[in-house]
Amino acid sequence: MSGSNETATIAKAQVLIEALPYFQRYAGRTFVVKYGGHAMGDPAAARDFAEDIVLLKAVGINPVVVHGGGPQIGAMLKKLGVESTFVDGLRVTDKETAQIAEMVLSGAINKELVGWISQAGGKAIGISGKDGGLVTASKVQRTAKDPGSNIEQAIDLGFVGEPCAVDTTIIDTAVAAGMIPIVAPIGAGADGHTYNINADTMAGAIASALGAARLFLLTDVAGVLDKQGKLLTDLIPADIERLRADGTIGGGMIPKLETCVHAVEAGCEAAVVLDGRVSHAMLLEFFTARGAGTLIRAE
Repeated sequence: MSGSNETATIAKAQVLIEALPYFQRYAGRTFVVKYGGHAMGDPAAARDFAEDIVLLKAVGINPVVVHGGGPQIGAMLKKLGVESTFVDGLRVTDKETAQIAEMVLSGAINKELVGWISQAGGKAIGISGKDGGLVTASKVQRTAKDPGSNIEQAIDLGFVGEPCAVDTTIIDTAVAAGMIPIVAPIGAGADGHTYNINADTMAGAIASALGAARLFLLTDVAGVLDKQGKLLTDLIPADIERLRADGTIGGGMIPKLETCVHAVEAGCEAAVVLDGRVSHAMLLEFFTARGAGTLIRAE
């Protein structure tokens, strides 16, 4: 063996040895992964993601994937000539839009992910929150101040929901059978209606119900950054409140961090916000000492 080949082989062995304590610590535990953003539209990134998920399963960790699909829903609505409006980042969803969202999320996207994981050597099963009563949804309530009267008024978002109950039986059954659940963020309400649910919120609720060791939110940014643009690697809820109050975090990062805080306060061991565009970011975050994103713990 040449010197360069030997060096490369030793380096690979060192990576495996570095990961060994993590394999041992989390064997048999559950990771809930929210997959979305622009990485979903990149075949190379999708392959990397599928390989990561299959590797987790192979080393004894039980991954559960919850996927988004906002851009794909938007593209289908545009194709069909259906206009969209948003309130606080949530798509106002009438009955027609809800049907299209379910078709895109539970159909095309869900089965594409199942296919990627199958191609990587895993055994995945595609479901939605409606299957097996996994997620019961309630209608999201939003208010806004009328600019003229300054009075709070209710806003009807239509068939936009949030989890009010989670029954993990179908996930437990799939995991026990050696399968990887791939969950579309659609839920049924007690009123019989179908609701579109924010994928981050769905993932957080499922992670809490499962008592997951980790909730990973794969995004289009490196994680939580300070005002100088430096990555903040470890946060607790008090830190997040402070960063929100001084304007360090804002926009779309706020609901993501709220999801993380709710999850870790309700039974998930820790949550991580990281850049899904980086190849194998999830493995780098979890199986190396240096990490790759922002970790949120209850305390």
